[in-house]
Amino acid sequence: MFSLTDKVAVVTGGSRGIGRAIALAYSQAGAAVVVASRKAEGVEAVAAEIRQAGGRALAVAAHVGQEEAVAALVARTVEAFGGIDIVVNNAGTNPHFGPLLTASASQWDKIQEVNLRGAFLLSQQAVPHMRTRGGGKILNVASLAGLRPSPGMGIYSVSKAGLIMLTQVLARELGPDNIQVNAIAPGVIKTRLSSALWEEPSLAEGLAAGTPLGRLGEVEDVVGAALYLASPLSDYVTGEVIVIDGGLSLMGGIG
Repeated sequence: MFSLTDKVAVVTGGSRGIGRAIALAYSQAGAAVVVASRKAEGVEAVAAEIRQAGGRALAVAAHVGQEEAVAALVARTVEAFGGIDIVVNNAGTNPHFGPLLTASASQWDKIQEVNLRGAFLLSQQAVPHMRTRGGGKILNVASLAGLRPSPGMGIYSVSKAGLIMLTQVLARELGPDNIQVNAIAPGVIKTRLSSALWEEPSLAEGLAAGTPLGRLGEVEDVVGAALYLASPLSDYVTGEVIVIDGGLSLMGGIG
């Protein structure tokens, strides 16, 4: 029931962390996977890993905030695999940590460009190909920070809140096309992007102690929900946000 056989998935931010874990899981479920990120060497490594395990993969270096790059990503995907069934908007960045009003305008622009504009652009470019195939799945990787403001991560929180609203708007608009649009909202997952929250031992210990499951998340903890939301099992689920945080939000979230 979780099979993605004959499906084509595009995963942005796929060179490491959550994106890499999702790309590998989708391949293991039978999908052809296009791994996209800004740096070619990173996506080539993940694509090679998929091929070595017997899967089908294409690596594409693309900046998701640039319309021409996204158009090229979609064109290469369709050329290689014939269409698009699944899009995972996972690419994210957070070059500012501190009070929101201490950020520069360029930091604001960069975070919104990657975290929100990129998801809009790729969805816009991919949906016509999904319609041709009779439907599809869009999965936006948001964050617990998009549901609750997180100290030091103000712009990031705003961008992820916007991504959640983008999820809901597209879910309403694309329902008649049999395209389901959902989001996952991870809490503190041990990736490079969230390293400021878990590399400091005292902070990490405090966060783990304040989580009902008693630990921080690993990228593998995200895979189950991501696979569910790409599979036929979620065909009647759209516009939803699945929180994956070990119960941290039950305790008030980060901070």
